[in-house]
Amino acid sequence: MTTTGQQILDNLHTAVCLFDGDMRLLQTNPAGEALLGASAPRLAGRSATSLFGSERIVTAMYAALDSGHPHTERECTLQPDAERRVTADITAIPLSEGDGPPELLVEIAQVDRQLRIAREEGLIAQQEATRALVRGLAHEIKNPLGGLRGAAQLLAREIEDPDLREYTEVITHEADRLRNLVDRMLGPDNLPAREPVNIHEVTERVRTLVAAEAPPGIRLVRDYDPSLPELEGDRDMLIQAVLNITRNAVQALGEEGTISLRTRAQRQFTIGHRRHRLVLSLEIVDDGPGIPPEMLDRIFYPMVTGRSEGSGLGLSIAQSLVNRHDGLIECTSRPGETRFTLLLPVHGGESGHD
Repeated sequence: MTTTGQQILDNLHTAVCLFDGDMRLLQTNPAGEALLGASAPRLAGRSATSLFGSERIVTAMYAALDSGHPHTERECTLQPDAERRVTADITAIPLSEGDGPPELLVEIAQVDRQLRIAREEGLIAQQEATRALVRGLAHEIKNPLGGLRGAAQLLAREIEDPDLREYTEVITHEADRLRNLVDRMLGPDNLPAREPVNIHEVTERVRTLVAAEAPPGIRLVRDYDPSLPELEGDRDMLIQAVLNITRNAVQALGEEGTISLRTRAQRQFTIGHRRHRLVLSLEIVDDGPGIPPEMLDRIFYPMVTGRSEGSGLGLSIAQSLVNRHDGLIECTSRPGETRFTLLLPVHGGESGHD
């Protein structure tokens, strides 16, 4: 390869790997080293299966080699090591030089960031649409409830029989209950009272509350970054959001399990299409059974719950509270690990649109 060609390869943001006919790595560029987590000499000779941890990718590589034509697979999941999963588009290109041994060039373009931005925009749009729908329904429900309650009170004044008056009290109480339910679906209507807040004061307050009410078999583990700066936010709103998610984790675990509270800083991080210089990340992770895949896209909708006794409002309210801080809650789940990530921008650090 010419010096210019090597310079181009070395400066590509896309990982490029060269394999022999037995699907063993011959060479990779610096982007490939970063993706696979080791230097090129240490990676050389390893099989595609061990490098990518994906039979789908290896099958695509063999298909390209057998057909002699490029083969592309979209949104493949790579697992370079036990701790990391990467989503990428893969293109395998067979190379042939006369009668030389067959070789395969594999281009790996990570798409995690684009997928995350699309997912976040979907969550934000979902929350806005839900709030608009609930506000419209609330207006239609609360007006007749007010009339129903007033009529029940007037009727109670006209009835002398205590047994019959009890029925009007039932009507009044149920009207109040439905009104309160609608108010809870709407979430808090006031803007955050912003002041400097230490995120660890929030998590410690939640940890104390949950430890007092959780079964003895529930462990609460802390993994904090003490260097995190304060953010401008409403302390009570943030406590409520974190408490709702942590209580959900307790209910998912039942009598025993572990909940981890982990804080980190994310720099030059994008939420939706807005890039922030600094974002605080709070992860609430439990080792319970996980959320059913068919529910995962709907868990932030009001009234969606996997428990018969649940109201289905806790996560919706938590998302609304974090949205009011220009943040977002994301969720990933599989059996043995459910992870809620609260992303809270530190105001004053916006970099603009992406």
